[in-house]
Amino acid sequence: MTKPWTVSRSPIVASEIDIQKADAINALLVRPIGILPARPGDLIRPFAIGLFEEIRPLLEPGVGITTLRRAVAAFVHSKRYYFASAQPDSVRHDLDGRPLEALNEDDRMTAQNRFLGLKQKATGGERNSDLSSPSPTSTAGATKAEQIRTSLLGRGKMQQTSSTAS
Repeated sequence: MTKPWTVSRSPIVASEIDIQKADAINALLVRPIGILPARPGDLIRPFAIGLFEEIRPLLEPGVGITTLRRAVAAFVHSKRYYFASAQPDSVRHDLDGRPLEALNEDDRMTAQNRFLGLKQKATGGERNSDLSSPSPTSTAGATKAEQIRTSLLGRGKMQQTSSTAS
């Protein structure tokens, strides 16, 4: 996919699984945060850049930062979150859910490609050979953390394959 979507499919609303992920985040905090959906049908709202740093001080005493990081990652790396972020009218929101700024085209394209990759994976479809639609796990233009994650995931699959072949 070389062009971002131009037709909005908004609003993108939360399902029961999105609510479970949001509840898991809120359970780790001293107070719930307004950006997360509270019930099915609530909007999925893209996070402001750096929002994790505002969430972190709300962590319950005794709860590890890694636990919070994983819970937030489960929410923001979901198909519906990417779908909401890929919309032409998508806007980033603050901790309380107030709109701040529109997502830039690069961020929307990244979200669009990741959404399409997750959607295709969920349907069990094979990726077509269209080079204009990069794989969501492609390392070209990926952050260092994404490149490391991709290489580790790939290495794990290779080890599983070699161990099952023995």
